[in-house]
Amino acid sequence: MRASGMLLPIASLPSKYGIGTFSKSAYDFVDILKAAGQKFWQILPLGPTGYGDSPYQSFSTYAGNPYFIDLDQLVEEGLLSEKECKSFDFGTNRRHIDYGKIYDSRFLLLRKAYEHCELEGNQDYQKFLAENEEWLDDYCLYMAVKNHFDGVSWDHWDEDIRLRKPEAMEKYRNLYEDEINFFRFQQFKFQEQWYALKKYANQSGVEIIGDIPIYVAFDSADTWARPDLFQFDAENLPIDVAGCPPDGFSATGQLWGNPLYKWEYHKETGYVWWAKRMERCFRLYDIVRVDHFRGFDEYYAIPYGNKTAENGCWKKGPGLDLFRQLRKQLGEMRVIAEDLGYLTPSVIQMVEESGFPGMKVLEFAFDSREPSNYLPHNYDKNCVVYTGTHDNQTLRTWYYEMAEEDRELAKEYMNLYGRSDEEIHWEFIRLALSSVAMLAVIPVQDYLYLDSDARINTPSTLGDNWTWRLTDEDFDEELISKIRKLCVLFGRSE
Repeated sequence: MRASGMLLPIASLPSKYGIGTFSKSAYDFVDILKAAGQKFWQILPLGPTGYGDSPYQSFSTYAGNPYFIDLDQLVEEGLLSEKECKSFDFGTNRRHIDYGKIYDSRFLLLRKAYEHCELEGNQDYQKFLAENEEWLDDYCLYMAVKNHFDGVSWDHWDEDIRLRKPEAMEKYRNLYEDEINFFRFQQFKFQEQWYALKKYANQSGVEIIGDIPIYVAFDSADTWARPDLFQFDAENLPIDVAGCPPDGFSATGQLWGNPLYKWEYHKETGYVWWAKRMERCFRLYDIVRVDHFRGFDEYYAIPYGNKTAENGCWKKGPGLDLFRQLRKQLGEMRVIAEDLGYLTPSVIQMVEESGFPGMKVLEFAFDSREPSNYLPHNYDKNCVVYTGTHDNQTLRTWYYEMAEEDRELAKEYMNLYGRSDEEIHWEFIRLALSSVAMLAVIPVQDYLYLDSDARINTPSTLGDNWTWRLTDEDFDEELISKIRKLCVLFGRSE
């Protein structure tokens, strides 16, 4: 089946409360996707974010981001008033998320909603607690204790609770019982609202492509609660951490800092933790994009404490053994393998043997110095093509900034000579949609022909990332109709 979709993070949806949520605007976007002939909506990880606001550095691999809870639904339920919601400053720039203002307001409002909510006799809430007990209790205690220590990472907590000594665990559970219940409430509302939105999307013929980071954040409930899963020393501090070696883009490499998995232990336990993690993902999403897929073949290990990634080394990962075991436990999985970057023969073989579709990105295709596997004439059907991803520059700015030799290659490959620059994005979109790839996913910004202000993320930088937002006026009937006609033309829609 040939199909197409759009890439848009939940945070980037329009909203009167400063950040995209599971609000009417989310349902409206599903309607836009349906009207435009799209069958998929790709989003970014949904986890709660901290310093840097990256969805790839979450406080939990299971929990949801409370920022995405729609306040208007809480008003309809009588848990908040419109006056209370309007009393906070969420920022005035409709194109930009001000995370500082969101942080200062959202939890105060959610606390008010929690205090007005009768949970004790709520059967749906009790069912939620029972079904999610395994991760929920650790996450909520983690967040409560984290607040107690002014938000610092758990490796800076007092030793007794850092090492989860029983008397300390009991002490903090009793001390912060109400705070823990507040975090449970947040997760209940997140899941309730997300499942309702996903159900609406599925009933509209739109499936959700979610995203699972290969690694978890060090500052997370996952590492604090299960240090046995990671390459930690006797003090539960990392031995090595994740990253990428130096290359043409970065002379010192990329130091991500995520803890690395103790793969021998995962193998000995039948990868049960991974199975539970993936099972959670398949409840949240219809398809899961697995980030940094090559890291399962080999991973780059950097000694903990190093300031750059220059002194790391490659180590062997679990390879396909992990996914064979996951298939035994979960059955067939709908997965997209993020296989971008430098691929060794063993990585290429692993992706092929997995049967999962890999990714092709047109912004990587036009390199005048060497042949490229990202050019569409090299594709097979079992792949997903993008103009760009959340880590890429927008198509408009990328085209203007590319080297002259590469631009000439693009013009020759696509016969762009004489074409208006204001329409050039449509030629790249057509190239993606007309390819043999089973699925084509286009970032919303590329349909809108927006410049670098709309870029979602610039890797290895901190600052103005994850902040761009859509507005209610961006999609009009003419644009929606044009998208649908293209998708029909190239067999991606009826």
